[in-house]
Amino acid sequence: MNAEPKPARLVSLDAFRGAIMLLMASAGLGASAVAKSYPESPVWRFLGFHTDHVEWAGCAFWDLIQPAFMFMVGVALPWSVANRQARGQGFGRMFFHAMWRGVLLVLIAVFLTSAWSRQTEWIFPNVLAQIGFGYPFIFLLAFTAPRTQWIAAFGILVLYWLAFVLHPMPPANFNWAAAGVPSDWPHLEGFAAHWEKNANLAATFDLWFLNLFPRAEPFVFNGGGYQTLNFVPSLATMIFGLCAGRLLKGDLSLRGKLARLVLAGLAAIALGWLIAWLGICPLVKRIWTPSWAIYSSGWVALMLAGFVAVIDGLGWKRWAFPLVVVGMNPITMYCLWQLSGGFIKQQIRIHFGTDVFASFGEIWVPTLERGAVLLVLWLFLWWMYRRRIFVRV
Repeated sequence: MNAEPKPARLVSLDAFRGAIMLLMASAGLGASAVAKSYPESPVWRFLGFHTDHVEWAGCAFWDLIQPAFMFMVGVALPWSVANRQARGQGFGRMFFHAMWRGVLLVLIAVFLTSAWSRQTEWIFPNVLAQIGFGYPFIFLLAFTAPRTQWIAAFGILVLYWLAFVLHPMPPANFNWAAAGVPSDWPHLEGFAAHWEKNANLAATFDLWFLNLFPRAEPFVFNGGGYQTLNFVPSLATMIFGLCAGRLLKGDLSLRGKLARLVLAGLAAIALGWLIAWLGICPLVKRIWTPSWAIYSSGWVALMLAGFVAVIDGLGWKRWAFPLVVVGMNPITMYCLWQLSGGFIKQQIRIHFGTDVFASFGEIWVPTLERGAVLLVLWLFLWWMYRRRIFVRV
């Protein structure tokens, strides 16, 4: 029996992935730091806010980068499975690869987190670890019916919400300083306090789980409030992406696909916002609350729809080439960004002068530093692209 033809790549997905990776590696080109020098400017206040993460509840554009990264894992899965089936791989071999990929992603995340430490840092908030924990589950769901996938996504979110609700809220005499929460922290009030920083179910879990690993000192809290269990609700984000990928790979017309994707995105934004507005569950990206999983997936679906409409619908592909270069080597870009940024800046100072980044004044140093690093990383990935070198996990 002849193998099925290998499915064509979805160029819009490669471009979208590349755009997200470039945004991540750009660190906002230092706009949040520059904005502090122009406190009276509404434009700079807007740019400063949306190129940084909110402290806890709420959403800025920068908070949507990680959901986009995880959503695209699900979107790409139908193409990945089809490609492997076209090469004659059976389910057992594919599942073993999914398990191996999950483990490897977690180990890479731990390596990157530990790069500047004296010992292995066994913590798992890194996006690669979050994907790695959930990847075998999302792979299995790729072989189920659409109804099962939707039930799994919302079932995960409802059960996770219930688990937080059943966890005791912090008492009146709770030692917030010992949990890494400053005295001027804008605490969540009422029912929403179930999702307070470092005083929630996931934080309690990490106090037990992370101290099972060898550490120089006992784990007490994560400074940013990020938790290991984030991978559970973020699995729903990947399932939503899987549903979007199945839609885009299906037989509907492009117009029909885009209409459904846009409607689903708008519905998700409205539902996530409504859940938070009603006080059922706040929008908190740092612990991936169920409302956040729904709300952020809606925005990502709209962004993906925009790329599909422009690239696959209108056929405008040339402009996306710089994005595709990165989108076809995302793991490489992520690892280089994590490990080599400081080295690149140091080498530029050595060869072009110690004050090279201050050429336009001290205010613009963060922008020039990040822009230079981004350019060097892109040129390296372009070199890999031209030689057809693609790192796969």
